[in-house]
Amino acid sequence: MESCDAAVPFILLWSLIRTGGSSPAVSSSCPDAARSRFLKDYISRFTNAFLWVALISVTVLLARKLARLVRLWNLGSRIPGPPAPSFFGYLKGFSSLGSDGNLTGYLAKLHAKYGPIVRLWLGPTQLLVSVRETSMIEEVLVKAKDKLPLTRRAFRLAFGRSRLFASSFEEVHKRRESLAACLNGMLLDRVNTVAPKVVKCVMGRIDSIMAKGVLDCRSISQHMAFALFGTTLFGDAFLSWSDAIFYEEILMLIAKDACFWASYNVPPVWRRCFWTYQSLCKEAKQLTLDIIQHSKSYAERNETVDATSLLDDEISNKFLLEEIVGHHGSEDEHCGDILGMMFHGCLATAGLIWSILTRLSLYPELLEKMYSEIDRVQNGSSNPEIYDVRNMHFLLATVYESARLLPAGSLLQRCSVNCDLRLETGITVPAGAIIVVPPELVHLDNSIWGKEACQFNPNRFLSKVLCHGHSCVGGKPDPVSVTSLEGTSQDCQESEETTFRFNAPNKNMFLSFGSGTRACVGQEFTVLGISTLLAALLQEYEVRIQACAENSPKPAAEDFLLHHLPNTKIFFVKRNRS
Repeated sequence: MESCDAAVPFILLWSLIRTGGSSPAVSSSCPDAARSRFLKDYISRFTNAFLWVALISVTVLLARKLARLVRLWNLGSRIPGPPAPSFFGYLKGFSSLGSDGNLTGYLAKLHAKYGPIVRLWLGPTQLLVSVRETSMIEEVLVKAKDKLPLTRRAFRLAFGRSRLFASSFEEVHKRRESLAACLNGMLLDRVNTVAPKVVKCVMGRIDSIMAKGVLDCRSISQHMAFALFGTTLFGDAFLSWSDAIFYEEILMLIAKDACFWASYNVPPVWRRCFWTYQSLCKEAKQLTLDIIQHSKSYAERNETVDATSLLDDEISNKFLLEEIVGHHGSEDEHCGDILGMMFHGCLATAGLIWSILTRLSLYPELLEKMYSEIDRVQNGSSNPEIYDVRNMHFLLATVYESARLLPAGSLLQRCSVNCDLRLETGITVPAGAIIVVPPELVHLDNSIWGKEACQFNPNRFLSKVLCHGHSCVGGKPDPVSVTSLEGTSQDCQESEETTFRFNAPNKNMFLSFGSGTRACVGQEFTVLGISTLLAALLQEYEVRIQACAENSPKPAAEDFLLHHLPNTKIFFVKRNRS
């Protein structure tokens, strides 16, 4: 038996080679039990080796994670901030923080106590770092180029794969540059023709809504924003698309629950609601493909119509269908890009339109001042069908002031996934930390915007220009010395000798559209698009508050930001321009 055992090769490969009968010692001399014992021994040794390799790999992986966690604790402890109340940080008991669980309000208290940069432990592995000082904000938003991994999971779950809204900046920066060239090029020029069509289309829908007696400002603003971006991306075909309203509703439903389902580390396939959500996502993708096909068919049937859109050959060759880095994107990625643009664009635009329409309905003097400027510029234009909004300075100032008091998001969220951020102040933000910038705190800073920073005042974006004959002398803008809204209708009226010129805000002080490397590439398009839409709307209609809401108390000026505006009931009255 020992000789037979010695004759059996120990290596499985050698055993397999000799199986064919070339080893008479094994085939004839050794019994089958020896071969069976050898195979069992080999399997046992192989299994043990595999388990040792797996154990060592897992140990190394856990050791690396533990080292990163210790590094996170070490670097995070050096950043000023309150101690965590428990091992789970503030995440479990967040509802008790600040006023009504308001994170921004709580961060304001922390910054007042600890300085321009503070840390907040959300859990044993989650560190939040908030930055408030403007010079540090510029540095942080330039260096922190990545989005949060949760944001990517939420986006991918809702809209599918995308090469435009990935969390890593390296994956998206070339495509962002291409999109910026499209939005700020031919599509920006087309806004003048899109806005009147959008107003006509939306007002047609509003007539049917008003017949039911329900007309709130938020829903109207959402319809306008959706129609504006839909017509921009898909051309005039979007206005005639029968499924446009359903597309809007399903997109908003998907976006509403995206972060909730993305918060699961493992997709909750055991929950029926999750599969319902997945079916909505598939339906949204199918509707996107339908409108793309409808847009192309519409363009073929109406060759004489100016239907410049993001799907036109001249533009899509630069963005959707032409390859940026030499490899082709899938159909799913194109749908994800389009759905992402529709969602992000509509979200920011709808909130801004709602803010402006609410103020126009609450303050008739603001409405009349804006209409007077629109009417004056259009009457002096050589082509009244083109809205020269760049010369409507008070209109632009109103749009920017509304965006200042009601930014699209309460926090600008960034992170650096792989590298630590070493700031000039000597503070090091560890990799993986959640970096936030609260725009509301910056926009309410009296040292930046003056003592009346909480009040709505478009004049802070205007500078006075004194005209003598045909020559004008412009003074420097003074964002600190501003007047309240009640004084704008009398104190800031234009005369033959005095006019006002719009001044773009400092990008480090105005954060409504983000800042740094991941700033919104469509800021100019959004501002000019909303301004043109408002010019086309106000030239034809007056915005009034419903009678039942007239007796309701108007919100105080300081409530416009922290407590938000009311969702007022409004209606539109056709102007008599005869």
